[in-house]
Amino acid sequence: MDSRWCLFLFLVAFCKCAEAAQYTLYKDSSQPIAARVDDLLARMTLEEKIGQMTQIERSVATPDVMTNSYIGSVLSGGGSAPAPQASPAAWMNMVDGLQKGAMATRLQIPMIYGIDAVHGHNNAYGATIFPHNIGLGATRDPDLVKRIGAATALEIRSTGIQYTFAPCIAVCRDPRWGRCYESYSEDPTIVKAMTEIIFGLQGQPPANFTKGVPFVAGPSNVVACAKHFVGDGGTTQGVDESNTVSSYNQLVNIHMTPYFDAIVKGVSTIMISYSSWNGQKMHANRFLISHVLKKQLRFKGFVISDWQGIDRITSPPNANYSLSVLESVGAGIDMVMVPYNFADFINDLTMQVKGGFIPMSRINDAVQRILTVKFTMGLFEHPMGDPSLANQLGSKEHRDLAREAVRKSLVLLKNGKSSSKPLLPLDKNAPKILVAGTHPDNLGYQCGGWTIEWQGLSGNITIGTTILSAIQSSVSSSTEVVYQQNPDANYVKEQGFSYAIVVVGEPPYTEMFGDNLNLTIPLGGGDTINNVCGSLKCLVILISGRPLVIEPYLPLVDAFVAAWLPGTEGQGVTDVIFGDYNFQGKLSRTWFKSADQLPMNAGDEQYDPQFALGFGLTTATAENASSSFGVLSKEVPSVLAMIIILCLHMYTL
Repeated sequence: MDSRWCLFLFLVAFCKCAEAAQYTLYKDSSQPIAARVDDLLARMTLEEKIGQMTQIERSVATPDVMTNSYIGSVLSGGGSAPAPQASPAAWMNMVDGLQKGAMATRLQIPMIYGIDAVHGHNNAYGATIFPHNIGLGATRDPDLVKRIGAATALEIRSTGIQYTFAPCIAVCRDPRWGRCYESYSEDPTIVKAMTEIIFGLQGQPPANFTKGVPFVAGPSNVVACAKHFVGDGGTTQGVDESNTVSSYNQLVNIHMTPYFDAIVKGVSTIMISYSSWNGQKMHANRFLISHVLKKQLRFKGFVISDWQGIDRITSPPNANYSLSVLESVGAGIDMVMVPYNFADFINDLTMQVKGGFIPMSRINDAVQRILTVKFTMGLFEHPMGDPSLANQLGSKEHRDLAREAVRKSLVLLKNGKSSSKPLLPLDKNAPKILVAGTHPDNLGYQCGGWTIEWQGLSGNITIGTTILSAIQSSVSSSTEVVYQQNPDANYVKEQGFSYAIVVVGEPPYTEMFGDNLNLTIPLGGGDTINNVCGSLKCLVILISGRPLVIEPYLPLVDAFVAAWLPGTEGQGVTDVIFGDYNFQGKLSRTWFKSADQLPMNAGDEQYDPQFALGFGLTTATAENASSSFGVLSKEVPSVLAMIIILCLHMYTL
């Protein structure tokens, strides 16, 4: 045989052998996800596994940190951005730069980047800001919420980010809680229905989808996170991060019910609550995390801590960090939102595994779950951002959707001092209109907390339309619109106004900074109502994250609208008050008369509200209408929830 031919055959054989040697099953997208996970997990060192369990804040993340510490996830805390008013390209460059560091590791495991996109992509300047969840609950429209989820996913992806810490499926039972606006309702049936947003964020699973398994449709969708497991909305007096006192049946019937649907719909991650249940910190509750959530409810995604959540297992926080690591990971938390001192977490967890305090099986379970989500979402195939999605941020289509959500969320509480003399809809052709209050020309107040900054801001903080601008563009060109923040009564009487629109409410707040025991209208809003509505026909629009005490003002006003925290699209308010669309929102919360009545929820024996759950007038019929989901009885959800748990438990046996 010709020597050159022999050489050729040798080279072909050598190349084939080299190709076979280089084949790695976990990189083969044609292989089953479970096989890819098992293959990759078997190749990983302890250091690489613990790196996957570590989530750090972008401010301490660099490409070298990602590579050297095998970091599995990065996040932006509230307000944490690459630059003020950063463009989609600036966001994507930052995320991709960190991703390159993750991909430079031995096994090239991509990191997942998370952000609190809780009412739109609210950290990003120019994003569409949708109404907060309390307003969406008032729409009673799961399909709308699903469409909002899909739009939000596209806007998140436009910045290169793949993971949102949403939806919040807390059942807020006390509006004194500073996070009550993040809850869809006091009624678990309504919250449960609104888990439809998961299909919007993650995509619609196919008909043969295995229920309970994480699902993300593709690179136009994001990983969702149901939070905060469990009981965060039931703390005593609504104090943030404090103690929920209840029986197990009550915990299941009220607070756990929405998680049943979230898991069945394929939610990929679940975040643990800062709060305690009957004195035990949720971040250390092995029974509820490992036994109930993972075993009985068969949740197959990964469980993530809240921001410095494990630190707060001890009192004061971080008093014994090693103990916090031991109890949280031992309880079943898979990924820890550290977010800053990641070297301490990595070192502590490494020593505890090597010392036999945490078994390797617990580490493998955590990493298997994390890798399952990463493979499911296609992160290994598409680790980098897609610049072609940049035009999705704040697109007209999404702003139109937000405008629809605003008008469907508004709840009309009063229309006319008598039923025969309604004030709404307002006359667009009135000669002269007074607009008053702290909120009509303040986009930051209109959006609330979790907007651009963690606590939100005052002023024109992003791109949008204020209620004042919407009023000016809605009325006739011959109508004079006068804005005075707090006019005195004499001014109101002397200026010849046809009517007034008073827009007052709460300033932005988030978490414990919003805890409030009296719930009166702040910022002098009550004085403005008295000055204006005591002298002139008036509509009051309340911008707030919860019901407030309005009983003293109701006799004065001609019409009263609860607008919640509507977001950037103020035209949704004027669409309804001027009659282009009818009011259709129904209260997602009981409206109390006095804070002394709290907590008070539909179904309580002592139930004497200002307006009941489900109340809402319409300008079409001006009749009271009840919630389409109704009010839960005390017995039905209890029986239903227990049947579900028993069935799931039997299935696991």
